[in-house]
Amino acid sequence: MGEMVRTGVGGPEDPRGGLEAVVALRRTLEALEAAQVENAIVVAGWSWARVAEVLGVSRQAVHKKHAKRIRATYTRQGPGRKGKGE
Repeated sequence: MGEMVRTGVGGPEDPRGGLEAVVALRRTLEALEAAQVENAIVVAGWSWARVAEVLGVSRQAVHKKHAKRIRATYTRQGPGRKGKGE
């Protein structure tokens, strides 16, 4: 079965549909990753290293991508607020 038949988008005469599908999938994938990393760190208590291992990236990469958002969501001190000693 050909690639176009399986996906149903992005034939050679109109690649726009296929490219738009790639963008939509990328956004969906990013949201899914963010939710699952948050679940692993906050709910399940996983380490950054464990999350990184499952995702197949470095601990530093997953931490850099997700830590700021998770910290801002789960601390009383949201973005732009100053805490003690600041």
